[in-house]
Amino acid sequence: MIGLIVRRLAQMLLIMATISILLFAVFDTDQFKKRIAVSELGAFGVATLSETDYQAWLETKGLNEPFMKRYVEWVANTAKGRLGWSIEKNTDVGALLGARLLKTAELAVAVFLIMVPLSLILGVLAGMNEGSRLDRVISVGAVVSTSIPEIATAVLLTVVLALGLGLVPAKSAMVGGFSVREMVLPVLTLLIYDVGYVVRMTRASMAEVMTSHYIRTAVLKGLPHHRVIVKHALRNALIVPFTLIFLQLNWLLSQVVVVEVFFQYNGFGRLLFDAAVFGDIAVLQAATLVAVFVAVMSQLLSDIGYLVLNPRLRAA
Repeated sequence: MIGLIVRRLAQMLLIMATISILLFAVFDTDQFKKRIAVSELGAFGVATLSETDYQAWLETKGLNEPFMKRYVEWVANTAKGRLGWSIEKNTDVGALLGARLLKTAELAVAVFLIMVPLSLILGVLAGMNEGSRLDRVISVGAVVSTSIPEIATAVLLTVVLALGLGLVPAKSAMVGGFSVREMVLPVLTLLIYDVGYVVRMTRASMAEVMTSHYIRTAVLKGLPHHRVIVKHALRNALIVPFTLIFLQLNWLLSQVVVVEVFFQYNGFGRLLFDAAVFGDIAVLQAATLVAVFVAVMSQLLSDIGYLVLNPRLRAA
């Protein structure tokens, strides 16, 4: 296991290094730098920015230095936690990113606390009773939930729960702190799609295990049904779903953009959207690195989880 972790960490560092240099190169083009210059110099647009003013701005910011020199300095500052200054928010990017990630973490924790037990229970019940009415109901519900885009789910939930019944606010007004009522709609929107996906994977895994030879042997030996399910079937059927759940971290970080923008929830997704619209390069660079880190870390956790849960791999 230690060897696997070391290899995965080495791959993660390589991926992060590759993404960082590509990221820096993309945002180092004149197109992006002129957008920053326009924002800082107060010009009315790129077309109104004179070449003389632009070159003087580049000189002042040290952007005329060689590419690799500036890249190395940027990497060094990033490693020290100095992520730059947000032009739009007029604040330190590190502090801003930390606060927004905390808000998104609150959403993620709420989603996972509900999604994990609910999806596993429904998937196991469907897989144990393959072909039954219960299986069909759960399977159809899972397919329907994963077929509806998050934006459509958000609109439907807003119309029914907020505008129709008035149970929860339609938009988030939170700047700081924690409000359960304002998190209901964002959490439900993310939950509905995610539960359906994990239910389908759990159901398929459980159904496959229930038809395996060792389950048939256990039944023929006269073992009680509950013992066959708990001791033999569940241990093997839950290997794939549990490792899949770790990968949902990466999915959540991408889908949260739509949800947070729609509900005006001040999290990581909305920060990334606002930075992209405004052209806040420092925020975009930092947020993209965070997204890449979460992606590779979720893959690492998934691999470790699969190794821990699968005794055949541990013995190999």
